[in-house]
Amino acid sequence: MKKIIIAFDGNHFSEGAFEFARRLNDLEPVLLTGIFLPKFELANLGTYADGVAGIFVPLIEDNDSDELVQQNISHFEKLCQGNGIDYRVHKDLVELVLPELEKESRFADLLILGSEVFYENIDTGSPNEYLKDALQHVSCPVVLVPEKFDFPESIILTYDGSEDSVFAIKQFAYLLPELCDRQTLLVYANENWEEDFPEKVQIEELAARHYKDLTLFKLDINPKKYFKNWISEKRSALLVSGSYGRSPFLQLFRKSFIKDVISEHRLPVFIAHR
Repeated sequence: MKKIIIAFDGNHFSEGAFEFARRLNDLEPVLLTGIFLPKFELANLGTYADGVAGIFVPLIEDNDSDELVQQNISHFEKLCQGNGIDYRVHKDLVELVLPELEKESRFADLLILGSEVFYENIDTGSPNEYLKDALQHVSCPVVLVPEKFDFPESIILTYDGSEDSVFAIKQFAYLLPELCDRQTLLVYANENWEEDFPEKVQIEELAARHYKDLTLFKLDINPKKYFKNWISEKRSALLVSGSYGRSPFLQLFRKSFIKDVISEHRLPVFIAHR
């Protein structure tokens, strides 16, 4: 049984994130821990967790906000009870949310976040700065889930030859083997699209051991220009990616690749970093 944490901020309950967790529990029972974070307003940029840059936001002393958190907790408990999910509740009213979320993620196999609603009141961008900070500093893999989505019938593994991309492919297989029997496309893309598929034999040997219906695919187009259009044609899929904002692949495609996939709220995205 896996321990999965699902984090909600004080203003928002992500029905999409819970639905994804529910579907995972249907495949294999999990322990689902709800993390209920307080309502915040953006104050200023600051630091946290041993000097790592992040957004500092003070806790709002607001009875209405606390009541809303309690309503979200009750909603979560009723959903878990109604769906036969083993659950726990952590309510952490602290001033620095990201260090608290990072600490919780140390003791979890997987974190699920609603990509559309997580602290959207702080920043209307998508993904907002708070969500991007969370992606870079949590200590376990993350699944970002839009509010409306099709549960994955296929898996798209992004690969650029880097250690980060291979690590994500392995982590997904280790954590969610119940999804690895679905049709799986391992896609290689590079801005020099005439470049050979790196370590093709090795990555196929590895991935084929875990993904039962695997196809390797080299994207022979300029991904900076056309990846967005290519991925927009995929339906009922989940995208597996290396760490957000760390790997060379994601640095290269930060404007046209994962950022667009997240901001357009079409597909769940699995992100892992070492």
